[in-house]
Amino acid sequence: MANANLSKVIADFSVLPLDEKEYALDIIKKQIIEAKRESIAQRAKKAMSNVKKGKVKKGTLKDLYKDLESD
Repeated sequence: MANANLSKVIADFSVLPLDEKEYALDIIKKQIIEAKRESIAQRAKKAMSNVKKGKVKKGTLKDLYKDLESD
């Protein structure tokens, strides 16, 4: 079903005048940026939660290598 919707959007987009295509593209780019921003915010919240729960290891790069070698 999503494929059919996407095909329709592309078909509808192709008949738009150039200025409307540019406007639509600008809106889509901004929506993508906002979606990425939201994804980063969610990952940051999860990371902070993991820090608070003590699920995160802290240390230097040397400490990290030692920890990786001990696995």
